Amino acid sequence: MHPLPLAEERVHKGVMTDTAPQDAFSGVKPVEERHKLDEAALASWLAANVEGFEGPLQIFQFKGGQSNPTYQLVTPARKYVLRKKPGGKLLPSAHAVDREFRVISALHPTGFPVARAYALCTDDSVAGAMFYVMEMVEGRIIWDGAFPDVTPEHRRAVYEHKIATLAKLHTTDYSAIGLADYGKPGNYFARQIDRWTKQYKLSETEVIDEMNQLMEWLPATIPPGERTSIVHGDYRLDNMVLHPREPRVIAVLDWELSTLGDPLADFTYYLMNWVLPRDARSSLNGLDLKSIGIPERDEVVALYCQHTGRDNIANLDWYFAYNAFRLACILQGIAGRVRDGTAASAHALEMIKRIRPLALGSYGFAKKAGL
Repeated sequence: MHPLPLAEERVHKGVMTDTAPQDAFSGVKPVEERHKLDEAALASWLAANVEGFEGPLQIFQFKGGQSNPTYQLVTPARKYVLRKKPGGKLLPSAHAVDREFRVISALHPTGFPVARAYALCTDDSVAGAMFYVMEMVEGRIIWDGAFPDVTPEHRRAVYEHKIATLAKLHTTDYSAIGLADYGKPGNYFARQIDRWTKQYKLSETEVIDEMNQLMEWLPATIPPGERTSIVHGDYRLDNMVLHPREPRVIAVLDWELSTLGDPLADFTYYLMNWVLPRDARSSLNGLDLKSIGIPERDEVVALYCQHTGRDNIANLDWYFAYNAFRLACILQGIAGRVRDGTAASAHALEMIKRIRPLALGSYGFAKKAGL
């Protein structure tokens, strides 16, 4: 859900759609020079560590993603995905690909839709940094929340399955699958606000007064009643692979920010699609949702509550303020990596332009919540 300026709009069957992210981020490209791998060393490691691997090997780079460089590995028999830490100076605790590997390895046997994880490499001499290899799940990755080119019925079913999938994650017994120590139960929002505040300050490139006020207000006003579950941390449309034809999620991707935490952080982050400006990626704001088959915001809340045994979710404006603040901090981290020369995407500079608008948006939600 990292926002981007609206670059190109078109009208398709009555739906205004932003085609630029879909075109820019979908598919693969030749590996950028700065991200090239030692193919011989990698092929040797794959042969020794990945069950069933047989070369010859071709390597491509996925267009999407600016955090962890992600590669498509192509062999005559099958395709794989490799995700690795970027090189250079990194923020503390960032780019934890070993955690991604651990959580998808634990979830895959439960039937939750994730790719099968094959192997983790902690030897930096193979590819320059830690990485892991997983299966490549073939399907659709959609970057536009309006989801053009399908019927309203199909669109509705996809959205309902996304909500059900998130609820399934949040109701998974994390202790039973070996993830009891995957995070610290309790005080999730307090720890997250502290973490993102510190990372923001480490990456700060300009002073935004509203962000400083939010850093004081958010930890002092955390809603009561936290629960603990596995949280994905970045649950959004383009982090899912949809079945090629059927309206269902077949793989949830990008677990870099996953941990144990309050499931409402995940859910209200996903719900931001309904409140962020239309120029934010995957935003649904301003669309005639009923006519195109997408649930209204209140319906989404009701469906999630139904799946998770809740009566309701109070104080949504606080959660929206928290999520917009967190997004601003994430983008500020990207700004810091651009400054330090470690950002992995040409689109990073565009994303940096969204920091101040997100800060102001967060401040606006905070005012509604009582700031």
